[in-house]
Amino acid sequence: MEFDFLPKLPNSNLDDRTFKELVEECLLRVPRYCPEWTNHNPSDPGITMVELFGWLTDQMMMRFNQVPRRNYVAFLELLGIRLQPPAPAHTAITFYLAASLPEPYQIPVAVEVATERTETEEAIIFSTDRPLIIGLPLINHLLTADTAERIPNVLQDRLSTRWSRNTSGDWTGCEQTIFNPTPQPGNSFYLVLDPAQSLEGNVIALHFTGETATPTGIRPETPPRQWQAWDGQTWVPVLMQESDDETCGFSFYNTGSTSDIQQGEVVLHLPQQFPVTDFASYRGRWLRCVCTTPDMGVPTYSNSPRLLSVSARSIGGTIDASQCLLVQDELLGESDGQPGQSFQLQSQPVLPRDETEFLSIILPSGIQQDWQEVTDFADSGPEDWHYTLDSLTGMVQFGPLIREPGQLKTATHVRSQQQSHGTTVLTTPPQLLERQYGAVPPRGSMITMGAYRTGGGQRGNVQPHTLRVIKSAVPYVASVINHGAAYHGADAESLDNAVLRVPRLLRTRDRAVTPEDFETLAIEASQGAVARSICPQQINSQPGVVNVMLVPQANTATIDTAMGISPESFDLTPQLTQQVTQYLDERRPLGIQVKLQSPEYVGVTVKTEVAIDAAYGAPEAQQVILHDLQVALYRFLNPLVGGRNGHGWPFGTAVHPSDIITLLQGITGVRYLGAVMLYELRRQDNGWVRQLAPDNVVKPGPLGLVCSWADTQLRSGHTISLIN
Repeated sequence: MEFDFLPKLPNSNLDDRTFKELVEECLLRVPRYCPEWTNHNPSDPGITMVELFGWLTDQMMMRFNQVPRRNYVAFLELLGIRLQPPAPAHTAITFYLAASLPEPYQIPVAVEVATERTETEEAIIFSTDRPLIIGLPLINHLLTADTAERIPNVLQDRLSTRWSRNTSGDWTGCEQTIFNPTPQPGNSFYLVLDPAQSLEGNVIALHFTGETATPTGIRPETPPRQWQAWDGQTWVPVLMQESDDETCGFSFYNTGSTSDIQQGEVVLHLPQQFPVTDFASYRGRWLRCVCTTPDMGVPTYSNSPRLLSVSARSIGGTIDASQCLLVQDELLGESDGQPGQSFQLQSQPVLPRDETEFLSIILPSGIQQDWQEVTDFADSGPEDWHYTLDSLTGMVQFGPLIREPGQLKTATHVRSQQQSHGTTVLTTPPQLLERQYGAVPPRGSMITMGAYRTGGGQRGNVQPHTLRVIKSAVPYVASVINHGAAYHGADAESLDNAVLRVPRLLRTRDRAVTPEDFETLAIEASQGAVARSICPQQINSQPGVVNVMLVPQANTATIDTAMGISPESFDLTPQLTQQVTQYLDERRPLGIQVKLQSPEYVGVTVKTEVAIDAAYGAPEAQQVILHDLQVALYRFLNPLVGGRNGHGWPFGTAVHPSDIITLLQGITGVRYLGAVMLYELRRQDNGWVRQLAPDNVVKPGPLGLVCSWADTQLRSGHTISLIN
């Protein structure tokens, strides 16, 4: 019997060599094992024996491929194992308004933004995950403090006492300082915004007025100050780039005007978590500008900046988006009232569903029913409105009617009677029992998929500043852009990966007890967004706390372009952290706290010389070989596809020059190598520091990972020179 409601997994060959290839392989070994055999014509009896054993081997491999592999796949199908669908990439998209609006404005959910379509590549579409409200920022309080505390307790209302706010919300008055007369690191200037306004993720412009070339003593290009916002947990930077500060650190330098009074705006990107908070009896949403310690050789503030007025306005907003296309109200067809019906969605693969995505059945009477998706029909009764949906194929399946022989039930009843009464019970002929798993839509019912999302894959891990096209017109929006790269997009699971995943899944039994259980379930929870996980003993010495290191998926296509993958691509986003943590919390033992963290990434830069074989002396051929060498290095020194086995660089493994020599000598066209120099890049504070590796060996630490990427400012790219 063919069960259409079971998942259909593809078959693959363990050994795909053909009969011809087997014979050729045997003939290639003849000179080595039997050099006196020189006649290899088809008429030679030895060739006949080679072909005979080649045919026998081919038949053996065919049976070997069919029986064990297919039995294993059939076992997975009976368990209800399905290949995981692709995971969508996520990023933050910023919408910029054409002009400031007099009232709060809402950008709806599922607004589609795409990359530019080219002759060779289709556009990659992202959809916003939720609505974006662009509010009206009103400044309620202007405060100062001598120190930049995490929780401000001592605040001075020096500005508000001498300034006044007009009906437009602008604060003006006589000239006032915002730091101490002799500024010190930690002096802070606070802006408390109106709590009644929804400003999460808004992009605001603070308009300041001051005197021309105020003698602050700083270098206008690199002012020693930092703009921060309180996100409920900590103070996060909100000034994206120095060019967003037209005031040049309140010095009003080079504004292009000859007037004594200068104006300038500071564009701040507020965090998407921007709650209303009470600090020192002041309530609102908090911004601050902190005087910081400058870098070596950079002057600090000698005098406090002086301002005449300040106001705020919204110019846009930022919202999370996923690489997907939302399909709504897709009509699948009409029910014929038979069990086990199946319907095909027009788009696939289908991304994981949420509570708003379900199947609707409109009965002939006009009544609408919302049905529930289940993984299988094992626990479904004949009255349960259940259906299954294969994420890869887009096949919607309703419950089947199973006819089972009744001998087992009859035999059990007979044995029970015999044991109870000790008498012989006459049996009836065997009969078939019918059981309906899940309800059947009545005949004539219209079946509609209310909503589902399609998309996903590694191709969604786009680079910054690539999402610029709005697919649907949004009023008052002038432009869109993604200031950051898209992360955590993953392709659909292959059968080979499923074969490796299922034994681990059966061992954990959906419960996290051992370190291996936490590693397996962390990958399972991410739905393909996490590539590797480790729960080592070195970081799990604290009782009651389990620390799990995660390596998210990233776009490996940049490796083939000799760009590598930057460590920022492996950062854990709040969405991914929340998703994995919630999944593990439901399966951990009581009293155990789960913490997720990223390994320490150490960049590796290779500098070497190569001599190319004379046969590849053409300049074009040499450039191809140099490109292949660069790609090989970026692929080898990579957390996802690096290492000797191509499964990712091992945790805590050092990089030696011999590793690089062994790798590059295997590239076609390389004759010999010169000296190999290794440089390491380590993260310090908010930047990276490049230095020569001690003893010419890069040691990432006990649980560190090495990576390589091209960045001209950091000089992180590999340098390969030709030897004449």
